[in-house]
Amino acid sequence: MEINNFKQILAWQKAHQLTLIVYKAVGHLPDYEKYNLISQMIRAAVSVGANIVEGFARLGLSDSLRFYNIAEASLEELKYHTLLCFDRGYFNQQQYQYLSVLEDEVGRVLKGWIKSQIKNKKDFT
Repeated sequence: MEINNFKQILAWQKAHQLTLIVYKAVGHLPDYEKYNLISQMIRAAVSVGANIVEGFARLGLSDSLRFYNIAEASLEELKYHTLLCFDRGYFNQQQYQYLSVLEDEVGRVLKGWIKSQIKNKKDFT
């Protein structure tokens, strides 16, 4: 199936779901984390989906891969923030595991998307 719109990309769909869940999860963090951990988690989560979109919009493979790599890095940053929330007592074990499973799923699907793009796309740059 040919993908004509970023909304059709499974990696973006999963990243978007994760972002919406992160917004809900950080709503329970203390107010004093508003400009620290809350802001960082939201920015990292949004960055995953946004960079998938930007990578999809690029014509050249190397250009696209650069944005997909940023999405991967942002996901890793989010994983750290999730762990930090658990270690600080902001998330309980169940919340931490739930977010971690979702983050890992986004990572797997994103890696699959990247592999498919490398296999199917020619580099124009």
